[in-house]
Amino acid sequence: MTGSQKSGEQAGDREADLHEVHLLEVPVGLWAKAQEQTDGLLREFALAADLADAEGLDRHLPKRLAALLEALSTKLAGFSSEQEQQLFAAAGAGQPVIEDLVYLVPGAAAEASQALGDMLDEADVFCREGNHLLTLAAEPDVVAFRWWYLRQFIDQVAGAEPVPWPAVEAAAP
Repeated sequence: MTGSQKSGEQAGDREADLHEVHLLEVPVGLWAKAQEQTDGLLREFALAADLADAEGLDRHLPKRLAALLEALSTKLAGFSSEQEQQLFAAAGAGQPVIEDLVYLVPGAAAEASQALGDMLDEADVFCREGNHLLTLAAEPDVVAFRWWYLRQFIDQVAGAEPVPWPAVEAAAP
């Protein structure tokens, strides 16, 4: 087998593992609120991880979150930049909803989405305890949105149909 055949097969394997994920009726304002909360949390975790490294402390969660984020950015690099631009542009323009936000992601996006959701839930526990972090825990609407968003990747990679946000919002207690 030649090198070009091998690299062609590897490229074909990567393309075969891509999944189209549709986020339907994305509430742009709620996305912006969730993004702001997550960004604040990540900034604080980055600072805490740097401080822990500098002082030789073991702050388990910030280091784990930093490692997860690095792994996610490496595995999923380039799969969401266009959609992020669409979301930021919609937020800047005051657009209330994006009807169909389409991602093309590798199968690893499902596992990464689950890991990220679990980690953010764990971070919320730290935030609620108030002992280690200044950032407030995510509000219930942000948590519901976050899990809807992440579940779309998990479920659609597994073959499920997309579920629009309003269906999840209407079912919430």
